[in-house]
Amino acid sequence: MDLEKSVNPTSTLLNQCQPNQYPSQPVSTQPVPISTSVNPTSTHLNQCQPNQYPSQPVSTQPVPFSTNDLPISTSDRDNQYPSQPVTNSTSDHLSQYQLNQLCEVERSVASLRADLPPAVEELRHAVETFRMRLETTEHLSWLGFYKKGIGEPLGNLGNSHPYWKNVQYRRKAEEEVTTVCSKFREICDGVVGLDTQELLRLPSFNNWAWKDWEILFLLQHMYNDLGLLSKFGIETEVFRKFLCRVYHCYNQVPFHNFMHAFCVTQMMYGMICKCDLQRRLGDLDVLILLTSCVCHDLDHPGFNNIYQINARTELALRYNDISPLENHHCSVAFSVLERNECNIFKNVPAEDYKKVREGIIRCILATDMARHNEILSDFREIQEFSFENRAHVNVLFMVLIKVADISNEARPLDIAEPWLECLMQEFFNQSDLEKLEGLPVSPFMDREKVTKPSSQCSFIGFVLLPLFEALGTVLPELDVRHFDFLF
Repeated sequence: MDLEKSVNPTSTLLNQCQPNQYPSQPVSTQPVPISTSVNPTSTHLNQCQPNQYPSQPVSTQPVPFSTNDLPISTSDRDNQYPSQPVTNSTSDHLSQYQLNQLCEVERSVASLRADLPPAVEELRHAVETFRMRLETTEHLSWLGFYKKGIGEPLGNLGNSHPYWKNVQYRRKAEEEVTTVCSKFREICDGVVGLDTQELLRLPSFNNWAWKDWEILFLLQHMYNDLGLLSKFGIETEVFRKFLCRVYHCYNQVPFHNFMHAFCVTQMMYGMICKCDLQRRLGDLDVLILLTSCVCHDLDHPGFNNIYQINARTELALRYNDISPLENHHCSVAFSVLERNECNIFKNVPAEDYKKVREGIIRCILATDMARHNEILSDFREIQEFSFENRAHVNVLFMVLIKVADISNEARPLDIAEPWLECLMQEFFNQSDLEKLEGLPVSPFMDREKVTKPSSQCSFIGFVLLPLFEALGTVLPELDVRHFDFLF
């Protein structure tokens, strides 16, 4: 298209006036520069007959022109300026005009944005949050937005706990595992201080103050303090490799991670010491309880059994929808123990090993919350509990590990609240994925419906307290009505 024709809109319009109206004013064929403050058509239009454009007021605003807007045929346009080239002057004026228009649009947008209601800003924040979730959640990578290496937690939890720094989804990097285990090796021959030994037996122990390699060291102390390594011929080097392998098999998910496994083990250790369970139950049973806690959530993917079953995952298919996660935790635990360098039970007699395996499987499977009412009812039905009755002891095992597993709410608020944030983050991650995949969304996991107070009041009132009260009937030291161990 001839650019010059598009910027000289007066020539054709002048030709439409009466022929004698401008006898001494020839029509110029030179390009007329367009000014942002003057509309070049307005003056000439006013010189035409007053009734020629009766219903069209003259605009004083700059109007971008195109040959397509002019009342002239294609053939006329082709013949009107047969030899006029596009001049640099015309091009420069047009570019300046477009730039001015663009700046005006930008100023208008900025002005409008300043006047937007708060709801729009909230919507923008929600979109940004969702974008970050898509870019940082590995299990949503199939959408094509995932950017590997972004480590902050997802969701809006306010001031998240420092534990979340540089946490990525699922598998630990080999470098991290190597670093943690190397640092554990540097301190593993040391001795835990007396003050720490006392704190380690209390629910007020602050797990957030310790690094992962220090946590491994504290786990080693628990086994040594109860004399389990010497009593069952567990080689120190084998035990340390077992702990490192267990650490490796825990994923970096918000809640069901290695730190959670330590807290469950630490609570069990505290109850063993407080209630003198080593004397009441025996060394082998204490070994079963402690090891079950260490291994009870191995390779947890961060999505519960409800999701596994509804999404028809490999675990749900493998275990026929029956406690798929807990069965998987057991399987991983004994896969670790099958390694000769990690088998802490290799010197245990065959008959005792059979009891160990049965006991660990029973304990870990009991952590499936779908079995909560069943286990609690069985425990309440015991009229006169006897430590000599194996059936009674087996039910006690399940109640003990369940208490340890959900005991975060029994800790001081500054320790318990970060755990609640982690749990809700894992729940929200699951409900977000369920929505994306069109699966049923668990009401207690939906970020749009759940609040901290409502979730905790229900959980403590209907799950935690009844379990603690039932346990207190058998172990009075843990009776919530007259003891300061938990509250």
